[in-house]
Amino acid sequence: MAVFDFSAGHRVLVVGGAGDIGAAISRAFLEMGCSVIATGVDEAALAASSLAPVQEISPELSLRTLDVTSDAQVAGFVGGLDRLDTLVNCAGILARFKEFEIETFQRVLDVNLTGTFRLCNASLPLLEKSKGSIVNVASMNAFVALPFIPAYCASKGGVVMLTKSLSLAWAERGVRVNAIAPGYVETAINAAGRQDQAHYERIRSRIPLGQWAQPGDIAGSAVFLASPAAHYVTGTVLAVDGGFLAG
Repeated sequence: MAVFDFSAGHRVLVVGGAGDIGAAISRAFLEMGCSVIATGVDEAALAASSLAPVQEISPELSLRTLDVTSDAQVAGFVGGLDRLDTLVNCAGILARFKEFEIETFQRVLDVNLTGTFRLCNASLPLLEKSKGSIVNVASMNAFVALPFIPAYCASKGGVVMLTKSLSLAWAERGVRVNAIAPGYVETAINAAGRQDQAHYERIRSRIPLGQWAQPGDIAGSAVFLASPAAHYVTGTVLAVDGGFLAG
């Protein structure tokens, strides 16, 4: 088997797969011949996803709703799976400026950090059986803070340390746990901020590769970490940021 080939029937669950980066990751796994389940928080999110038309032509893709803040939903969802080889945790929210409100702060952490842990913990038995792996989606903002999204920065910093902790806890069970840390990516989550052209250009000028990423630029890193090529990689956080953190 080539180092980037996945075994027949390799099943991937992309939580938050309805979103921009999640959809790109889902498509990348489909291109590798994997079976993919992608989730959105509700039917509206699934209908709006760029994956909606893909589901109509690909029997290997299934779109399903999942609220990662619900213990019962997560347990029922994962309990209904008979196999899982790769878990990608990509569900995430932010609330510019509103994150100083305690309820919003807690909501962001519940989705981004606790939701990630819920899925990791619930999926462990299946992943142990398949000797599979987890790819969590952190952020460059785990390492470089911004002043108007304290909950987002805190949650993504938490995802980094959660990834490292779980990689140590579950190594002896044959489950690898890694994360990717995207930099500035053009997605719906930051569309409002990108309306400020001066802000957009200021960031672009600080990226060594000279441009914001597109969602597809992030997908290959998740595929790599889940692939046989990364069979000796665990506890790693891979920055996919155009060199931003190197400066």
